Amino acid sequence: MKKMVRKTFRKGNDRLDHILAKPGMTERVAEIREASAREDRIYALNLATIRKAAELTQDDLAQRLGIDQSVVSKTERREDMLLSTLMDYLSAAGVEDAKMVVHVNGREIELDLRSLQHHVRG
Repeated sequence: MKKMVRKTFRKGNDRLDHILAKPGMTERVAEIREASAREDRIYALNLATIRKAAELTQDDLAQRLGIDQSVVSKTERREDMLLSTLMDYLSAAGVEDAKMVVHVNGREIELDLRSLQHHVRG
């Protein structure tokens, strides 16, 4: 006859704390979360990446902006531009939630570009 082992109930947070207390476990969880975030994120090497993700040609975007296609081409190659130009481009590409992530002293800071746009144009 098998001996019955009585398990004690453990709250989820207590169990999680116990697991995370194992040596190296907190670091491993952080690594997994970062890897997951990297996989979920598409890194835009340039504005053309965003336009292509929106399934737009330069002509399509130019038409939405009311400019010539050559201006879109030049904008995509620029290394420096006004925030208002960037926001116009992103809006025309259909970007709904424009944010920029920067890292300062090991901390990740996310800027909502729409709020900055109001300061620039306001």
